Amino acid sequence: MISFNYETDFELTNEDAYSEWLSNVIISENKKEGDINYIFCDDDYLHKINMEYLQHDTLTDIISFDYSVGNELHGDIFVSIERVRENALDFNVLFDNELKRVLSHGLLHYCGYKDKSDEDTLVMRNKEEEKIKMFHVEQ
Repeated sequence: MISFNYETDFELTNEDAYSEWLSNVIISENKKEGDINYIFCDDDYLHKINMEYLQHDTLTDIISFDYSVGNELHGDIFVSIERVRENALDFNVLFDNELKRVLSHGLLHYCGYKDKSDEDTLVMRNKEEEKIKMFHVEQ
């Protein structure tokens, strides 16, 4: 089950569409959906987590804690809405697209994709783009 939690004033406008899309991302990677919690927060909130759990004194857009068991994905994915907004401006993309990139990024880590090397980062970016294209909202 995918759940959305808010530690900031941001709120998804269509949680059901995002939940369905993220479920389809999981299925597309031949994985099973377990309990996945997205926690939307601000820079300060995520910076504290980054310092406490990873000992990184930097701002980041996402931190994911993977509790997956075998092929069943479980975890907590923290997203700084401030970072997503700033990155969207920096990369000259729509906020919604950058948000989808980050949301899929966390799941892709759970699926085994890495982003520490240039080669891994390229694979991750291609996967993110593939998953963003899967998002559809009924009009």
